[in-house]
Parts: sequence; structure tokens; C-alpha cells
Amino acid sequence: MTTSAILASGLAAIVPAADEGGFEPPSIDDFYPEPFAFLGTPFELNRVMLVRIIMTLVLVALFGIGASRAKVVPGRMQNALEMLLEFVRKNIAVEILGEKYGKRYTPIITTIFLGVFFLNLSGVIPGLQIASTGVVGMPLVFAIVSYIAFIYAGVRTNGVGKFTLRSLVPAGVPGFLYPLIVPVEFLSTFVMRPFTLTVRLMANMISGHLLLSLWFLATNALFVYASAQLKAVGVVTLAAGIVFILFETFIAALQAYIFALLSAVYIESSVHLH
Repeated sequence: MTTSAILASGLAAIVPAADEGGFEPPSIDDFYPEPFAFLGTPFELNRVMLVRIIMTLVLVALFGIGASRAKVVPGRMQNALEMLLEFVRKNIAVEILGEKYGKRYTPIITTIFLGVFFLNLSGVIPGLQIASTGVVGMPLVFAIVSYIAFIYAGVRTNGVGKFTLRSLVPAGVPGFLYPLIVPVEFLSTFVMRPFTLTVRLMANMISGHLLLSLWFLATNALFVYASAQLKAVGVVTLAAGIVFILFETFIAALQAYIFALLSAVYIESSVHLH
């Protein structure tokens, strides 16, 4: 049983149920709201899609304004944006790929980092309050972009034949082990990488949303519906919710860093073919 399920069960035992006007725990259904626009078309719009659009526009506007106001002596906003870009370039791209290839693939790694970070961050923004990377579509898009960059880098640097051969058969492996090594390497390199990138990001964002929602829904239920003796517990759940906002902000950045870092590692492995 997950942490959120344990907490929900405990709260349900002391607070009236939802059908009595009390506590209703969050669920995975939060990520699948009913569409409210363009119904019956391929462009149906629900809350999660709207949050994705909003955060994308915020990201584009933020860097667009920063670029349009760029000066030789940067102001606070320009300085913050430059520090963010420099962090990705220096601590992910160049650190993993080296100066030559790091410079070449910094744009795609930066795009992945910023995209994942901003879409993750929507989970702690009041009014949005859901990480739009908690639905498989968006993590899968980023994973596919990372996967394409990995293959492109390998083919461009080493050619199709050498890249394919060395990706499936590491150097020094005896020929009689090929029937065992090739399927394992194929699954590990060409199947599991995009799958694990997708699932890792999605699972972290889902669990974070459920825990964060649980604390604040519990606070409301305890303050409004619980007995007088239990209302004080609401102070504890409120404090926990505030702490979890900070924690989820950290997780949003951490997951973006991990996603970009692994993308850089995969590109590095295709370029240098260890």
C-alpha cells in the first residue's frame, strides 16, 4: 500500500466521508478530467492540456522577454535566466559530453530540461495545481525527443553500421556470446531507455500530486467537518502541506535534471560507443 493510500485510509476513519460532506481523497482520476472545449474533435481541451499550454506560453514568454531586453550588463531577470542556461550547459551538457559535443547538443538538452521543469512546476502553482507531466503523453514526447537525439548523435558521429553494431555488441565480446548479448543490449538500449524515462517522470509527478493534494484536502476536512478534539490535527496537516510544496518544487527541478542528465548520458554513449 502506498503512503498516500495509508494516509487516506487513516483520515477516512476520523473524518466524515464525501457523501456526508466530508473528506474525499485524491485519486488518479485527477489527471483525467472531463474536456470542456472542442468536444468531439481531436483537439479536445481538458484541464491538464490547458495547464500544459499555459506553462509552455509562460516559458516562451519568459525567455522571449529576457532575450528582447538583454544587455551587456544584465539585470536581475537576465542574470537569473543566464544562470539557468549556464547551469544546464556547464553541469549537464559539457560535464557529460565534453566541450565539443556538449556545445553541439546543449540546445536540445536545455530544451528538455526547461520543458520538463516548467511542466512539473505547475503542480505547485495555485490555480493550476497539477503536474501536466503526470499523464503519459507528455513524458513520452520528451522521451522520444531524447531517443531521437541519441540515435541522431550516434549515426552522425559514427555512421549507421558502426553505431548499430557497437550499440548491440560491446567491444571485446566473444562471438559465441552474440546470441545472448544482442537481444539484451537491444532491449536495454533501444526499448527500455525511452520506457524508463517516461515511467520515472510520470510516476514521480503522480505520487507527488496525490500526496500534496491529500494534505490540503485533509486540512479542509479536519477544520470544517471533524470533531472539536480533532480540529487541531488540521494544523499539522496544513504545516505538512506547506512543507510538501517546497519538497515538490525540489522534486520538479530534480526530475528535470535527471531527465536531462540521462539524455546527455545516452547521447554520450552513442557518440563515444564505449
